[in-house]
Amino acid sequence: MKNLKIVITIIATAMFFGSCGSDATSGKEEGHDEHGGGGHEEHENESTVTLTAEQMKSIKMQLGSIEKKQLTASLKANGILKVPNQNKASATSLLGGVVKTILVQPGNTVTKGQTIATIGNTAFIILQEEFLTVSAKTDLAQIEFERQKELNKGNAGSLKMVQQSEAEIKGLKARKSSLQKQLELIGINPATLTSDNISSVLNITSPISGAVSSVLVNIGSNIDANTNIAEIVDNSQLHLDLYVYEKDLTKLKEGQTIHFTLTNNAGKEYDAKVYGISNTFEENTKAIAVHAQVEGDKTGLIDGMSITALVSLENPTVDAVPTDAIVSLQGQDFIFVVTDEHGEEEHHAEGEKDNGEAEHKHVEGEKEEHADAKSTDKHDEHGHAHAEGEKKEQPKEGEMTFEKIPVRKGTTDVGYSEITLLKEIPANSKVVVNGAFFILAKMSNKGEGHQH
Repeated sequence: MKNLKIVITIIATAMFFGSCGSDATSGKEEGHDEHGGGGHEEHENESTVTLTAEQMKSIKMQLGSIEKKQLTASLKANGILKVPNQNKASATSLLGGVVKTILVQPGNTVTKGQTIATIGNTAFIILQEEFLTVSAKTDLAQIEFERQKELNKGNAGSLKMVQQSEAEIKGLKARKSSLQKQLELIGINPATLTSDNISSVLNITSPISGAVSSVLVNIGSNIDANTNIAEIVDNSQLHLDLYVYEKDLTKLKEGQTIHFTLTNNAGKEYDAKVYGISNTFEENTKAIAVHAQVEGDKTGLIDGMSITALVSLENPTVDAVPTDAIVSLQGQDFIFVVTDEHGEEEHHAEGEKDNGEAEHKHVEGEKEEHADAKSTDKHDEHGHAHAEGEKKEQPKEGEMTFEKIPVRKGTTDVGYSEITLLKEIPANSKVVVNGAFFILAKMSNKGEGHQH
């Protein structure tokens, strides 16, 4: 009887611990569900942020790329932009008169030979009249000369008359040629001039193609001969004069590349190539002028602008981005690159799906061990819900996702900074060169919103 009581006691104890084990297992599953429910917020990538088209437009975001720049081995100098004298011109009037019309204004682009103003003067009309009269007399004198030669051959005329006719025709031809050249200089074609098309005004034309820099007269102005009407500048051959001191002269040679920006507007960089070095000092200074031809786009460059330049002394280049593309957070520098997380999201979702299947198998094992089908089904639903929660919503049309990439900042000059990437990115990645600060601010706000 005593042995029977001991056996009953052992069985009861085993059943009690078995029940506790089942409760512990159930608690473990509930704990897993709670962890899965909160893990979604923690899993979200805090290194990326998505902006809508409206947001990108509002911050005037611009994209660029990582460029190769010569920032380490260079010489800094100041200079001034200049247009060669052969690319500047003054439109003048060879005859005096009254300004009738002005057809251009400063800033207009003109082509060589284009009429920019007209002048009225009676002397201009008289010049055309005289040319037509001399032309008619020349033709008549030519006929008379031929007639006198024929008479002289037949002994019907004298040699003296022939000589007089010849002298007269030579004088008339000389006068005609002189008037012809004068008309050509003022823009009249003598070959087409007739008594029916005599012009009453003189056309002032542009001697070169370029942009009108100034107009110096008004309508109704009474001007003298050779008065300047307008100034025209051709910026196509714009060059810069860089002023370098004697100690740095040996570092320079023809063919070197110069990167420069406008002193009063450093937002855009231009390039030039050295083509000549002066052999005399500038007046009142110990500086020597280095001449360089501006290359590429010259938009926004004007004769006389001051510039700040870097003369590349060596060929090695470094990775660089515009300085505004770099932002700092807690002592670390970053840039933002455009990234497509679509592939990563699918991969991540598949992984979560596999985890869900593994959890499902694990629950099946629990089912066999504890014979609790209802608990197993509930746990399986939690696993699938967790995998679905992990799947991120894909960016909508017009949206763009940016990733924060850590970098080490190096030399800074002419609006660019050297960078060393601390995380590998795909080749030809697009970098945010304007608006990076606002993206960082939005990312920081997103991070605060996800804290619980």
